[in-house]
Amino acid sequence: MTSRTLGRVCASVVTVVALSSVAACSGSDEASGSGKNGDGSPAGAAVAVSPIAALKKVRQKSGGADSATIESTVEMGTVMSMTMTGSMDWSDGMTGDVTIKYTGGTMAEAMKQMSGDGSMRALYLKDAYYANMGDAFASALGGKHWIRYGYADLAAIAGASGEVLKDQVQNSTPEKSVETLLASGGIKRVGEEDVRGVATTHYSGSVDVAALSAQTSSLDAEQLKGLKEQLDKTGITTETVDLWVDKNDLLIKQSSRADSANGAVNTTSYFSDYGAPVNVVKPDAGDTADFKEIAGRTSTALS
Repeated sequence: MTSRTLGRVCASVVTVVALSSVAACSGSDEASGSGKNGDGSPAGAAVAVSPIAALKKVRQKSGGADSATIESTVEMGTVMSMTMTGSMDWSDGMTGDVTIKYTGGTMAEAMKQMSGDGSMRALYLKDAYYANMGDAFASALGGKHWIRYGYADLAAIAGASGEVLKDQVQNSTPEKSVETLLASGGIKRVGEEDVRGVATTHYSGSVDVAALSAQTSSLDAEQLKGLKEQLDKTGITTETVDLWVDKNDLLIKQSSRADSANGAVNTTSYFSDYGAPVNVVKPDAGDTADFKEIAGRTSTALS
């Protein structure tokens, strides 16, 4: 494997793990003043619980549960499709242990060539996340199985969108999915539905991706301009978010979909076992390579 290929694949892992996260960036809980209740009925009409009030309770209960088991799928047009299973804890910063498997697309085929069956284990810790792509890929890293991606380095990897990416990876919790939908200001209650044998209430709304990023990130004007340019290139402008919550005000299912230059981007996540303990152990330093070092070697090889 060449240094150039190694660097490109390692950089791709950043995006993959971020997209596998259980939620998008956080949002405001302010509703838009439309002269209507949150469900679209005229203001003053009798409504048992408005969608906004209901989701505020879901945000509180899901966020306060501290941990959950997660099962997700991600599809990015012709680029890739993948699954993710594992558990995450957000009681004191984000920690988690998940397994990602690439199931289709051009990126998946490339990853499978370098990591056997296309599977990757990822660990989330407070200062970084770690990716292990198996023995085959380790042979290109001097026998080291783990790649460390420091959160502080993400901005440099992804350009103007790096700060948003950093926030997504560090703060990907079920409550953030709820905050994203609350930020849309146009939430609607779809109805009652069964999700894997659980009775749930379905809510839906659309989010302006660039506007939400500007609202919730710490980017300055120049960075926001760069982010908008990057989003324009990807073709992603609006994201539709759907949530299903149970009688205990816990998020059971979340999905989002958007159109991009490479085709539709769809994510679906299921949450269960809220409050279960999650134990994440930092990989051994002798078995870990830092992405900055890999990127540095790649840059030297190409100069």
